[in-house]
Amino acid sequence: MKKILALACLFVCVFACGAFATESAQQVIAEAVGLVQTAVNAGDAADLGSTLRGSYAVAIVPSMFKGGFVFAGEYGEGLILRREKGKWYGPSFYNISGGSFGLQIGVQSISLLMAVINEKGVRAFMNSRTKLGGDIGIVAGPVGRRAEAATDAQAKASIYSYSMSQGLFAGLSLQGSVVSVSVKRNKEYWGKKIAGDDALKIEAKDEKIQPLLKVLDELIAKAK
Repeated sequence: MKKILALACLFVCVFACGAFATESAQQVIAEAVGLVQTAVNAGDAADLGSTLRGSYAVAIVPSMFKGGFVFAGEYGEGLILRREKGKWYGPSFYNISGGSFGLQIGVQSISLLMAVINEKGVRAFMNSRTKLGGDIGIVAGPVGRRAEAATDAQAKASIYSYSMSQGLFAGLSLQGSVVSVSVKRNKEYWGKKIAGDDALKIEAKDEKIQPLLKVLDELIAKAK
């Protein structure tokens, strides 16, 4: 038992040192560009583009780490961009975290791209702490035939989540995960303290964000 506990402690330490290391705002943007470019080149890009085309906003987490040894945890840094009449606004940065019980052993880095399909979903990324699930419905994004006929659960959702992953976990559920505005990242990007909702009112014209807007528009252009 002591050996098991020692191994668990070692695992937690390694996980904490690697997975919870923070990045810069520019790193988050650069990694988001890579993720969306991968989506552009994917076989189901048209389905994803169709979902994004009708969304109110797009939220991206380039690397969400999930690991566990008896206890499991999740953590990632991301950004959200609002889209209105073909124009982009923002970004605002956020953190996403969560945890669950289970006999799970492994560490995994998962990339997330979320289509926020109503104003309620957008507001979830503007608060100091919002728990996904319940009032803020989040489901796996529709692809293929499911993209043409939404289920009841999908119809009630505010966020569609798409993931690309490699590792020991079979899948990812964001139900119960907590989203909070990253005051630090917003200040770093904008050069001043700014609320998330105020950031999403500013048209995205800064040079730093243009590479991401370019690939997002390219993905949406693939819509059926």
